[in-house]
Amino acid sequence: MTPLLAHTVALVTGASSGIGAATAKALAAHGAAVALLARRAERLRDLQTHIESEGGTALVVPADVTDAGQVSAAVQHAVAELGRLDIVVNNAGLMRMGLATEAPLQEWDELVSVNVNGVLYVTRAALPHLVAAAANSPRGVADLVTISSTAGWVARPGTAVYSLTKFGVNAFSEAIRQEVLGKRVRVGIVGPGTVDTEIFDHLAESSRQAVERQTADMTKLRPEDIADAVLYMVTRDRRVAINQMLVRAAEQTW
Repeated sequence: MTPLLAHTVALVTGASSGIGAATAKALAAHGAAVALLARRAERLRDLQTHIESEGGTALVVPADVTDAGQVSAAVQHAVAELGRLDIVVNNAGLMRMGLATEAPLQEWDELVSVNVNGVLYVTRAALPHLVAAAANSPRGVADLVTISSTAGWVARPGTAVYSLTKFGVNAFSEAIRQEVLGKRVRVGIVGPGTVDTEIFDHLAESSRQAVERQTADMTKLRPEDIADAVLYMVTRDRRVAINQMLVRAAEQTW
């Protein structure tokens, strides 16, 4: 049986760990050649080895999503090496927490740079290739998926700027969806709830302890759960566009 994503090429940002790595594996397992984009090249090479050992195709394209030049070069390299670009998953992101009157301004700058500018730069570089792929794809469609957060729907104390970035990319994605109507590029957002990834390891100690208290009785989602959501989005018939999907842990209250 022909894999669902045979003869397609995907690019996943933030592919070195967590949701990004799980999504890259899922897409490759269903036949897509996958370009792996992140800063940590060694992690990407390990993931490439894993995908290739399972019979898949992967290309390492190290880049920092906050650098528009690096992003453009990485996208061009992926298309040159793999021939096209059918699926893009904007996954690279970080979390910082803190009250608005106390949070370091540098952390706000980092949040906006990675979570917002990173999505803008990747989308800008990739969108023409998605439009071109959709025009001659046997699937008849291309996909742009951005990993947002439940914080893009529900703002809470201590997450003001993190939520700002996620509400922002949700709005950006909706505008892009309308801009490419008629060009057979579907635009979707996945909003994960609490997922067991290393994103929490980079929080300040007080913030990490607060998260641990809030989630102590919760069975957290796994990265593979979000990869499943992405896979579901991009494997629908061309007549179906799933534009928003919230995926919460079953016990999550926010």
